Amino acid sequence: MPKLGMEPIRREALVQATIAEIGAAGSLDVTVSQIARRAGMSSALAHHYFGGKDQIFLAAMRRILLDFGAEVRSELATAAPRGRAAAIIRACFAPSCFDPATISAWMSFYVMAQANAEALRLWRIYQRRLHSNLAHALRPGCADPRDAARTLVALIDGLYIRAALHPSESPDAATARALRVLAMLENRP
Repeated sequence: MPKLGMEPIRREALVQATIAEIGAAGSLDVTVSQIARRAGMSSALAHHYFGGKDQIFLAAMRRILLDFGAEVRSELATAAPRGRAAAIIRACFAPSCFDPATISAWMSFYVMAQANAEALRLWRIYQRRLHSNLAHALRPGCADPRDAARTLVALIDGLYIRAALHPSESPDAATARALRVLAMLENRP
């Protein structure tokens, strides 16, 4: 008889193992067996909970996005009204979000979204929310907040790609670059 309450614990263990395995491989070139082994369970149990590798990976990305959302809320809670865009940028490059395994998961997610409808839907939700939050935060001091937000979202994606290709890229360096661009965008005519 299964232990009551174990399902959420096992699901979370599989999600964390998925992020770690993708981080170690640097791609989605991992198997459910590898993920399950890292989580300390059988691949049959992993399949039981998620159905397959795509579903496990999408659950891992949902976890990453939930963690990112928590970082954004935490930064915004202490931000002054004129500092909300900077708070969002700091959240984007918080150490928990800019961890090498998480960066590898993001890169794999971008690739998966090209061919998987559910991944593309999840990516679009993330992109719309990030763009909307930045545009709203930029309204008071920016001539075209929607365009400035698009620029910042592209920069954030680019800094993640840079970090994937240059693992020595630090969260502080990425944050500083993005904040310099933010300052330029806020001061343009």
